[in-house]
Amino acid sequence: MTKYSFLFRSGVASLFGLFFFTGAALSQEADSLQFAEPDSFSAEGELILRIDDNLDSLLNLWYVNQSLETATDDYLAEADTLMPDFSDSVYMQRLAEIPSVVNLTYNRIVKNYINVYSRKRREQVRIMLGLSEYYFPAFEEIFDLYGVPYEIKYLSVIESALNPRAVSRVGAVGAWQFMYSTGKHYGLTINSLVDERRDPIAATHAAARFLADLFEIYHDWTLALAAYNCGPGNVNKAIRRSGGKRDFWDIYYFLPRETRGYVPAFIAATYTMNYYEEHLITRAPLSLPRVTDTIMVYEPVHLKQVAEVLNIPIAELRDINPQYRVDVVPGTAKHGYAIKIPQDEVAAFIDLQDSIFAYKDSVFFDPGKKVASPQRYTASYRVDLPEDKYDKLSYAVKSGDNVGFIADWYDVRASDLRYWNNINRNLIRVGQKLVIYKPKGGSARYKPLDKMSFSEKQAFAGRAVSSGSTSSASVSSQAEGPDEGVEYITYRVREGDSLWLIARQYPGVSETDISRLNNISNASKIKPGQLLKIKPKG
Repeated sequence: MTKYSFLFRSGVASLFGLFFFTGAALSQEADSLQFAEPDSFSAEGELILRIDDNLDSLLNLWYVNQSLETATDDYLAEADTLMPDFSDSVYMQRLAEIPSVVNLTYNRIVKNYINVYSRKRREQVRIMLGLSEYYFPAFEEIFDLYGVPYEIKYLSVIESALNPRAVSRVGAVGAWQFMYSTGKHYGLTINSLVDERRDPIAATHAAARFLADLFEIYHDWTLALAAYNCGPGNVNKAIRRSGGKRDFWDIYYFLPRETRGYVPAFIAATYTMNYYEEHLITRAPLSLPRVTDTIMVYEPVHLKQVAEVLNIPIAELRDINPQYRVDVVPGTAKHGYAIKIPQDEVAAFIDLQDSIFAYKDSVFFDPGKKVASPQRYTASYRVDLPEDKYDKLSYAVKSGDNVGFIADWYDVRASDLRYWNNINRNLIRVGQKLVIYKPKGGSARYKPLDKMSFSEKQAFAGRAVSSGSTSSASVSSQAEGPDEGVEYITYRVREGDSLWLIARQYPGVSETDISRLNNISNASKIKPGQLLKIKPKG
């Protein structure tokens, strides 16, 4: 007798006897509700073991250990003696109040997972809450791009406990637990040096695309979640064996053992991450750098070279660049790779770049051998937007253009323009082809921009154009002060600008020069739309 025929004979009777609760049952008294347990709760046991492994693996992260040395839980002593407990009606009420398009059903199985998170693994939940402040905003922004519900970000909690280095017993890797073939299918670079399944941003793009594809198959997010765990083939088998039913709880006993607990665990994680305070759980204040910047490197560099020259802990650098398997960033003249560093170290990296690449290079790289080249290159944070939702435009950079103006002409954010085209520090060159994405059907009016003159493009965007102006700034004359009669340039601050970035556009001009000329005492206080005077050198 096959496993599935056994499930059909011994499990179907229990399946029909199992009573699962929804928001409609809120009016009933919890004491009158009867919960039927599965025939063998070991169906969820495999997933609980994996969740435990993932939660334990959090303690291997350097920044977690650094934070826990000094972090304290104000509620910990009280929680040990006064562990909160709630009636079933309270759990159902709270789940019903969470904004979600995914059906957050409540039952005994869900409650068991809630207990795992809110009782047995409280300290690890504190860590995940701290990590969520770092990862979830990026996850939500990416999900918004693909039309995936925001609440599915909690799937990463049960997949990896928000650990980008998590590795399952079957070889799934990263925050979203991609197997090799699935990761390659969705464009992730996986080779001996780089594994983008560990890159939280690149992997989230792949996960969002995978989830959107699964939803197109089932038109049901709960079934899409089940298929994410066990594959659409196993979900399709379960649907057929159930007689064509397309509800997760109707096909529950026909699914693989771990998958049966997958959706309940997701619901429990969603509940816990929303109602942790009611269970006297606090966020752990993690020391992971909240603000990082990305530097593109076009020659091989070892993370230890960066760490030792800039005096950054190598463990911290590894934790914010988990995609590099052996600490080697395999940049080449043809393909650049991104390396994240704390934002306050960016200026030092730029100033000391030559020293970094030369530092102990004979130690980290054998001069008699070449650094292994990637098998296949996919930019770590560049992604083609869905063709059914966006039109793709092309623009050739002209003399005098800058990122701010191009973004203004096309009515897009400068940060998006940089992201779409791997633009580093706003540096673009004449003749460079840039990609611009506009929502489907709204791109026609922007297509002529590539053929317009600078004045025509400014007029198109509703900007005033000074006589004779051919660049991103208009030339005028200062009428008073010590520099009387000296020409200066008027620059309008764009979104994402800083004095350092602006100064870089004008050779010989420093941040200090701009600050003095404009009486700026705090360089961080400049605002979009503000006009700055810039006096060119030489």
